[in-house]
Amino acid sequence: MADKKPEKKTTDNFKAIILKTLEKRAKDDELFAKTFKKENKNIDDCIKYILNTVQKSKIQGFTDDEVYAMAVHYYDEDEIEVGKDNKCQVVVNHTVVLTEEEKKEARQKAIDDLAREQKNKMKGVGKKKEAPTSPAIDFTKKNEDYPDTGLEKAIKQEKAKPKAEPKPVAVQGSLF
Repeated sequence: MADKKPEKKTTDNFKAIILKTLEKRAKDDELFAKTFKKENKNIDDCIKYILNTVQKSKIQGFTDDEVYAMAVHYYDEDEIEVGKDNKCQVVVNHTVVLTEEEKKEARQKAIDDLAREQKNKMKGVGKKKEAPTSPAIDFTKKNEDYPDTGLEKAIKQEKAKPKAEPKPVAVQGSLF
């Protein structure tokens, strides 16, 4: 049976990103801050609402702003149908920001990997060895270049015999 942990992890990441965005909006927008604190609203139902809305749309890709708008809509509306639990996998695209030290380490690793690859190439490591080939028969050469077999010797001897001139044959009578 398949392990359910990866599905839960992706949903948790998605939930964390939505929650962080909503909290930032509540901090920056007093009106939304009141809406965000409603007793009958919670992040789990918000995620459930988003997933069901996406499923009903039959569209598989949304921009961040479209997803955030669904989350805000959930909190804005008091009478909203959340929908049923939805077993699905959520893919979250986000930009990874590296520190200067991480960039330096990644660059050095790339340089080391390239140097190792070039050294191995020069040494021939990892190079495919060609299978030895058997000598091919060259059919353009004359038979004299190859050792004689018994049949070839007989043919040569027959050709070497002096040929006798055909003798005329006398025919008497009529053939028809």
